[in-house]
Amino acid sequence: MLDRIRIVLVQTFHPGNIGASARAMKTMGLSDLVLVNPRQFPDEDATRLAAGASDLIDDCRVVGSLSEAVGDCVQVIGASARLRSLPLPCYDGPDVMMEDAAKRLEEGRIAIVFGRERYGLTNEEIGHCTHQLTIPANPDYGILNLSQAVQIVAYEAFRQANRRENAKPALSAGGPYPTVEQLEHFHAHLHQALSAAGFLNQPHAKTEAHLRALFARAEPSRKELSILRGVLAALEKSGEPR
Repeated sequence: MLDRIRIVLVQTFHPGNIGASARAMKTMGLSDLVLVNPRQFPDEDATRLAAGASDLIDDCRVVGSLSEAVGDCVQVIGASARLRSLPLPCYDGPDVMMEDAAKRLEEGRIAIVFGRERYGLTNEEIGHCTHQLTIPANPDYGILNLSQAVQIVAYEAFRQANRRENAKPALSAGGPYPTVEQLEHFHAHLHQALSAAGFLNQPHAKTEAHLRALFARAEPSRKELSILRGVLAALEKSGEPR
């Protein structure tokens, strides 16, 4: 289970936080670390604060975009201190998140995404996620250091793995789920079909953002997504001149 959980750090400013996050991961058995456009890496501070987890630093992947970091995952969870105007399905705590995420790990990897130290993830980056996660904290001072947030999530992953070690994980009723890359192909197809039909004539209405949120909440399976692609193809064909 643990080898299918990916931690993604987006544009980390302080390299020491990368090292501390790697250490937090290794203490809980996680090893898949991906960095998206870190400000400074490799760096001595990252290696020093990783302590005994320098192998995670050496083996981590550095990519240029969030979509590249999560495209092969069946679930992408954005850790965010606040909800956006179009909230995705949200887990109110890492324990609830891991209990649900564990059901999907038979189908593929899941990614948990952490944003910048100062202001977290952008709305556009949240748009690459399928779910959100909030970590309950003191309402008067709920600011967690990046590596502390990673440690909390990694602990819950470790606890869930131990709980399920002797039990066969069951697929949820809706699975198997598509990867994020497959979902992006669907949304591109949907955009093409709606544009051809003249439906997207009011860009300010954020129609596509609403549709993305709708399908994120619906969590279509791969079979259901294939049916939707078939519906779009049939509608496109029916609109062709005869």
